Amino acid sequence: MKNKTSLTKIGVFYDGNFFLHISNYYNYNHAKKSRISISGLHDFIRNKISEEEDSNYGLCQIVDAHYFRGRLSAQDASQKGNLLYYDRVFDDILMSEGVVTHYLPVRTFFGTKNEKGIDLWLALEAFELAFYKKFDVIVLIASDGDYVPLVRKLNTLGTRVMVLSWDFEFYNDEGQKVITRTSQDLLNEVSYPIAMHELIDEGLLNEEEIITKLFVPQAAPKPVQQITTELSSERLIGHVLSLKNGFGFIKYPPNNLFFHYGNLVDTDFNDLKEGEPVEFTMGYNDKGDAVAKEVRLSTAEINGNILEE
Repeated sequence: MKNKTSLTKIGVFYDGNFFLHISNYYNYNHAKKSRISISGLHDFIRNKISEEEDSNYGLCQIVDAHYFRGRLSAQDASQKGNLLYYDRVFDDILMSEGVVTHYLPVRTFFGTKNEKGIDLWLALEAFELAFYKKFDVIVLIASDGDYVPLVRKLNTLGTRVMVLSWDFEFYNDEGQKVITRTSQDLLNEVSYPIAMHELIDEGLLNEEEIITKLFVPQAAPKPVQQITTELSSERLIGHVLSLKNGFGFIKYPPNNLFFHYGNLVDTDFNDLKEGEPVEFTMGYNDKGDAVAKEVRLSTAEINGNILEE
């Protein structure tokens, strides 16, 4: 048994694409309507390991944290609204929390963009650092069964592994339901499998501080008059017909157009209200159905009525 007065060294490794889905889920689909806080998550990890290892919180320290993700090229990102800006904002957050970032370019194969090599890079980096720095516990924020060999190798080093798992559902920007489940094979191999979706829902219900701190405090919504728009002949105007978990529909005869939070520009999904005017461009999903793209709040309203051309 480890001496209770000795330091417990923790390494944290993020599968960035998985973490993005988690953060999007809580911001757009979950009733909490807020993103996961990196500092709050690290505090949770230290508390949980202190509990599991029967150690003092102050002696449980994250000595290394690494974030791995595929990244779009600057040209591709520039075509997706403010993606470059938000990527930089998130980089600043990671930097302020001492998280080292590792990016690989997203490649296009037969018309589909893929992250190639990220999980392998994460596994190699985690094992190498565990070998040289002798972590007591490694925390994986990941769901893929491909990490099972890594966990088995870490077990041979005597490094305990904690997996923060989430099971959730969300809608992508094509209106298709995507279901994420953490590999049961992965959970069976680790020392500490933590079902975060269950802990969070129970903790929010009971207003537990450690769970509340997992989320970024919500900022006050921006006044409508601060939103500036420049309409062009190519942009269309409609109004929000309905809002659901991270997606909605715009009333635009003859059909109602689906839109996803990922297609919003200069507008937060959680600030939208049914009946509000929006401007957008027309696009099509892989089934050929018309959908709304580049959606933003519109100022084209007089006396509560949307201007119609």
